[in-house]
Amino acid sequence: MRIFRGFNHPGLANACALTIGNFDGVHRGHQAMLALLRSEAKHRGIPSCVLTFEPHPRDYFAKRAGKPELAPPRIANLRDKLAELEGCGVDQCVVLRFNEALANLGAMGFLKEVLLGGLHAQYILVGDDFKFGAGRQGDYDFLAHEGPNLGFDVARMNSYEVSNHDIQPNSGPTSLRVSSSAVRQALLKGHMEETQKLLGRPYSISGHVVYGRQLGRSLNARTLNVRFNARLPATQGIFVVRVHGLTENALPGVANLGVRPTLDPNDVNKGRVLLETHILSWPQSLPLEGGYGKIIRVELLEKLHDELKYESLDDLQRGIQRDVDQAQAWFKNHL
Repeated sequence: MRIFRGFNHPGLANACALTIGNFDGVHRGHQAMLALLRSEAKHRGIPSCVLTFEPHPRDYFAKRAGKPELAPPRIANLRDKLAELEGCGVDQCVVLRFNEALANLGAMGFLKEVLLGGLHAQYILVGDDFKFGAGRQGDYDFLAHEGPNLGFDVARMNSYEVSNHDIQPNSGPTSLRVSSSAVRQALLKGHMEETQKLLGRPYSISGHVVYGRQLGRSLNARTLNVRFNARLPATQGIFVVRVHGLTENALPGVANLGVRPTLDPNDVNKGRVLLETHILSWPQSLPLEGGYGKIIRVELLEKLHDELKYESLDDLQRGIQRDVDQAQAWFKNHL
């Protein structure tokens, strides 16, 4: 998949089948839409293209209003979103910076300047709740009306639904709309199995392993630190995890995703959200410093508990050991 920051690039295709959205999580509903997009692109002999935004428009508007707490928690960082889009077979992805100029662009301006002039869309596929342009004035009906005049085709995909019983076995057979909001709710509740069913895969976070405070080594619990580059992740706490990218086989571990309330918020990580992963049994083939600089992917399999604030580092060390014991027991029961 070719990735472009903006659309003023000579390598961008001169025609495409396009869909537009934030694609936070790239869940099963997104996957169904992308499969339809790929099919239509193949039929027309043109590349498939996704237009997405960074930051999330709701992040932008919440910040502009001085109320960042109104922004939705993020399911995935940009790296993971792009990786999942590539895994769905998308040919090209355009990441457009959402800023004041874009926020003020009306529906017709967005259509002509971005979708047609910038991306050369010949076919546009949208969801049934898709809105765009200043004041959210543009929608499927607007596109369908303008398509014959401006030379593009448009299609709408209805919501992707699954049996609620498939997601929550103890519930009734009522259908559930698969959405980023549903994924966020499952993550907020710490229901990782439900999250996996909505995503069609285990929930994971990836990134470069960076240096932290290096406190873990003094607590007999070395960690691999990955930054989550968003103000607020969709879930936080202590998790049983599986780590990919260090050795040929995935490694079992336990991880803390959050802001580490026991520690000084002015430490080297400045209170930023961090995924700190402790490998339960460090492989002998890998040096103790061998994780730094590597890109790892951490699957969050089971939530053990929320982050806790310990009164001392001794209490923290005992708490870490309890988490390690619980993670080892979990893997023993899930072999």
